[in-house]
Amino acid sequence: MATTPAAAPSGAERAGGGVQSVERAFQLLEALADSGGIATLSELSGSSGLPMPTIHRLIRTLVQQGYVRQDTARRYTLGPRLIRLGETSGRLLGSWARPYLAELMEATGETANLAVLEGGEVVYVGQVQSRRSMRMFTEVGRRVQPHCTGVGKALLAQLDEPEARAVLGTQPLQSHTPYTVTDPDELFAQLAHARASGYVVDDQEQEIGVRCIAVAVPGAPTPTALSVSGPEARIRALEAQDGESSLVPVMRQIAARLGQVLAP
Repeated sequence: MATTPAAAPSGAERAGGGVQSVERAFQLLEALADSGGIATLSELSGSSGLPMPTIHRLIRTLVQQGYVRQDTARRYTLGPRLIRLGETSGRLLGSWARPYLAELMEATGETANLAVLEGGEVVYVGQVQSRRSMRMFTEVGRRVQPHCTGVGKALLAQLDEPEARAVLGTQPLQSHTPYTVTDPDELFAQLAHARASGYVVDDQEQEIGVRCIAVAVPGAPTPTALSVSGPEARIRALEAQDGESSLVPVMRQIAARLGQVLAP
């Protein structure tokens, strides 16, 4: 019996089952986000590698749906409709991470936090508070600068240096306490050490008397970091413990398992 050759996939469908136009739309949104949320069509063409006619077609659709806006200078920016998606995604991220944050809090006795990098700022998306009467509290949704927090430095350490410098911007780094690192060279030396050692320290750089240890969450779809924070003396006591049950190995092990859950 003669067989009929299978039809080749249409231009709208990929061999793996994905829809090319949807993939390209998200590629454009990612390129726009990587450019700081604002770019011209020619800049998007250069960063995304997509043909200009394709960009014109996709941008027009994204503008009509409110996910992209065009400003008076004919540049394109991320649109307000993305805010709801981001806020909902952030809440879900905190929910997925909560069992891991609870495990970290139980293992250390200190407040466990989860944060991501968004628009050049650190956003706290999850927290499980210590049961101790003297404990640290950071409101979920709070935004802070990355250079003066443990999670912020752990997030910056996941970027290459040009990206990290772009996040920090050109303005002088703000001092929050006498211990805040405001020298970019010193900060980048800390980031290099964080990559080599697998953790980073905030030693009273955001608040006097507060110490924080943070690690990256490997495999997460966006730079993500996990931390424990508390009174300086108690955190130092945790750091002084030896063996597999000591602070950093426990944090990295929990972060690795959380990363597997969050991986796309």
